[in-house]
Amino acid sequence: MATIGTFHRSETGEISGSVKTLTLNVKSVKFVPAEGDTENGPDYRVLSSAVEFGAAWKKQSDKGNAYLSVKLDDPSFANPIYASLVETEGEELALIWSRRRAAN
Repeated sequence: MATIGTFHRSETGEISGSVKTLTLNVKSVKFVPAEGDTENGPDYRVLSSAVEFGAAWKKQSDKGNAYLSVKLDDPSFANPIYASLVETEGEELALIWSRRRAAN
């Protein structure tokens, strides 16, 4: 697992920050609440400027900690990027990348 992004939650609840990997450097990323209420739809849209390049779903860990399950995707990506947005110490949030396990 690797931290690929750092984010902050504003007083109004807005989540913003940046995503950086060896091939990706997006400096202005926002998690915006998704409009509409669908059963399996995302809770947030992930935007950079006006471009949507991901979605996030509210989840809860086995220990009861809330986090966001994030999927980033773009036509330039070979595969989607799966990550978790988790709270760290202080007011910071970390986007933690994880490789999906291959199906047996």
